[in-house]
Amino acid sequence: MHVLLTPLKRTYRAIVWLANSPGTLILAYVILIVVCGVLYHFFEAEQSVGDSIWWAVVTASTVGYGDISPESWQARLLAGLLISIMVLVVIPLITAHFASKLIVDSDAFHHEEQEELKSNLRRVRALLEAMAEREGITSPGSANPPAGPSDR
Repeated sequence: MHVLLTPLKRTYRAIVWLANSPGTLILAYVILIVVCGVLYHFFEAEQSVGDSIWWAVVTASTVGYGDISPESWQARLLAGLLISIMVLVVIPLITAHFASKLIVDSDAFHHEEQEELKSNLRRVRALLEAMAEREGITSPGSANPPAGPSDR
């Protein structure tokens, strides 16, 4: 079972890696277009490489002008795969990336602010413990008996 899941896990990790960087996502999109364009050129011999890349861009964007359409079964299969990859993977990744940038909590503390708050809390806790010890107060759950009244 582990052997069967390994390719799926690697694919998932690759998608997460792509999604976390707009640069890698755009690079993957360009590579996908170029590879599909070159493959289309080989499947449809009468199309030039430039027209084939144009076909890949139009097909990937799901505009589908119809000026160039696949005739062979290999090119049609390529078109189906390109459309599916774009609609089910690339476009959702781009949308999710931009949505995550729009949903930013400006009230959230930054790491430095959190560390400062923790430091301040430690100092306040130490001061409270020192005051409680001076006054003979114990906190609930403390094993130490209360000290006698302080001499003032």
